[in-house]
Amino acid sequence: MSGSGAGESTGRPPARVVVVDDQTVVREGIVMLLGLLPGIEVVGSGGDGEEAVALVAELAPDVVLMDLRMPRCDGAEATRRIREQYPGTQVVVLTTYADDESLFPALKAGARGYLTKDAGGDEIVRAVEDVLSGDAGLAPKIQRRLLERLSQAETAVPEAKEPPDGITAREAEVLELIADGLSNQEIARSLHVSTATVKTHINNLFAKAGLKDRAQAVRYAYQHGLARPPGTSIP
Repeated sequence: MSGSGAGESTGRPPARVVVVDDQTVVREGIVMLLGLLPGIEVVGSGGDGEEAVALVAELAPDVVLMDLRMPRCDGAEATRRIREQYPGTQVVVLTTYADDESLFPALKAGARGYLTKDAGGDEIVRAVEDVLSGDAGLAPKIQRRLLERLSQAETAVPEAKEPPDGITAREAEVLELIADGLSNQEIARSLHVSTATVKTHINNLFAKAGLKDRAQAVRYAYQHGLARPPGTSIP
């Protein structure tokens, strides 16, 4: 396991994390593992989505690690409520399999990443770092499948037009690369600029278009004809 965690590598205080899983053994195992990781502080744990929302209201954690299939209130619904009511808290979903069908509703509800329940310490620290820095903790395979789901919901793809909402040509170019599933580092290499410059472009276009995350950005790009959904072509 790497010795650098969220707190050590960024200078931030430890990330305050809540763990939510209806299986007691799994939940306690994750809490125990998190207790050994640098830069992470477990501030609470719960067994279903209702408890998740209540814990966020009480503790205002930085991140919730959220199981998907739970009684009373599932992970997707809990994620939607948390992101609407407590936008300062990010959600990373926990799933048994990376292709869990429940993953997509949770991501559309506002979750910023996912972890499989057998994830190692390095993966957990990286996922927490990613969501706190504004990146999406999604494997390229999952991100592409999510984009396909989003594109299927659109009935038509408009023709490419001048970027709306005052978005510059460079910001539109960055948006298109986001829609292609590229990470900030990959976008920087493609455009021959620094990662910091890419983040600045992303912050600007998110502010102009009122976007909260990459999933919304992709949908926005498709709706305004600024990117090509998989399997389609822009005239």
